[in-house]
Amino acid sequence: MNNTFNKYSIETTDYTVGQDNIQKWGFDIHNPVFGISAGLIFLLLSALLIVDPTTAKDAINGLKNGIIDNFDIFFMWSANFFVIFAFVLMLSPLGKIRIGGKDALPEYSMASWLAMLFSAGIGIGLMFWGVAEPTAYFTDWWGTPFNVEAYTPEAKSLALASTIFHWGIHGWAIYSIVALSLAFFAYNKGLPLSMRSILYPIFGDRAWGWLGHIVDIMAVLATLFGLATSLGLGTMQATSGINHVFGTDGGIGMQLIIIAFITFIAILSVIRGIEGGVKLLSNINMLFALALLVFMTYIGFDIVKTSIPETFIAYVKNIIPLSSPGGRDDTDWMHGWTVFYWAWWIAWSPFVGMFIARVSKGRTVREFLFCVIVIPTLMSLIWMAVFGGIAIDQVVNKVGELGANGLTDISLTLFHVYDGLSFGSAISVLSIVLILIFFVTSSDSGSLVIDSITSGGKIDAPIPQRIFWATVEGAIAAVLLWIGGKEALQALQSGVVVTALPFTFVLLLMCVSLIKGLNSERLLYK
Repeated sequence: MNNTFNKYSIETTDYTVGQDNIQKWGFDIHNPVFGISAGLIFLLLSALLIVDPTTAKDAINGLKNGIIDNFDIFFMWSANFFVIFAFVLMLSPLGKIRIGGKDALPEYSMASWLAMLFSAGIGIGLMFWGVAEPTAYFTDWWGTPFNVEAYTPEAKSLALASTIFHWGIHGWAIYSIVALSLAFFAYNKGLPLSMRSILYPIFGDRAWGWLGHIVDIMAVLATLFGLATSLGLGTMQATSGINHVFGTDGGIGMQLIIIAFITFIAILSVIRGIEGGVKLLSNINMLFALALLVFMTYIGFDIVKTSIPETFIAYVKNIIPLSSPGGRDDTDWMHGWTVFYWAWWIAWSPFVGMFIARVSKGRTVREFLFCVIVIPTLMSLIWMAVFGGIAIDQVVNKVGELGANGLTDISLTLFHVYDGLSFGSAISVLSIVLILIFFVTSSDSGSLVIDSITSGGKIDAPIPQRIFWATVEGAIAAVLLWIGGKEALQALQSGVVVTALPFTFVLLLMCVSLIKGLNSERLLYK
């Protein structure tokens, strides 16, 4: 295996082996992947436009729910396995191996690197669910973990624990395995930065044939539709926030303007590349997010000083029971939340994993896994404890809209919390800006990932190709909002979740490939 890898890395540094790339119109196209991906995107989008959005949503939801109901144990234990695998690898002698070779140096500072992976990974999710999710569990909006009685101290503890459980080490372990595999095979073995590369140690040259084409096409579709769905749903949240704060009555027109604005800024960012685009916006993101977090901690300190340790203790106490699918009497809640989350993390792993891989050269395996799993989990825990703790306190003490009526409009839950705080309007404006910047960073990082896959794994695709995919992403979100609104977007979201089932098998194979690859370099670090 070592000889095979070393031979391959010499012969494929130009990324042309097994590829059928064509150069035209300023694009560098990997013909099967680019052409089929673009064609399927057009067909799927056309189908969603032709079919009644509610009918499409119900049909795809039926498929999604069937997969979740029948493969719940598979998803649950796969997620557990990825956590165990990642931590064993982190603590093993293989953790000394460095991405890019023994003498490789990091391309980005630790602060910028963490900002980029955090912004691309879950930044926008924290803004949307940091308040809504713990409140939902506490109030029995749609079931409670372990069927605990709502509005009780136990319900609060489990609400905070379950929220960080869904945003903690399990999800980031999934991202880390994909990211580490792609980074290692790209920077240590000279393989293309594409999903197919992780199949090479197992399937050899067949990874450059239709087996690899199918995996890459699935990654393109999951990434593009996942981003378009998030952009559309997030635009609705931003519109609701603007209407709420400024007293406007914007509808589809304002939503389309927001999408156009985000797409325009994302295009400028992808033109500038990672250094001048994604990195800059990610650093701005983190400064805004930290400022918001510090301010919320300050004005809600009496609540936060108890909710942070309570969340940490509850997470540690409940992580094993929440991870186990056996003997549960809350299967509806587990299917609707936990299994759905694991499927969504897996479906997004090609996008986030590939972007993290792109910016992680020079890190050791141990440093990489620790920083990608533990640090974002701690940041998420603090964020959820602050925002979720304040929201639950408002419910308990009958403060504002949450205290009076509970969850009424998910897209406005964050702003309802702000209404009950000092300087609520100012915080709301800051949050709207932060939401928009998070969407820009997600859009441009996603475009860079799709560019890489559809160019056959090249690190830097031509600028026209970057503009094309950023525009397509915005156009899909805009068209779906215009024609079908939330129903069409949720149908597309369910479709993305469906891709998680085959991707789970790919990720399990990826673990085998990664061990084979790392073992081939182990002797270099004796």
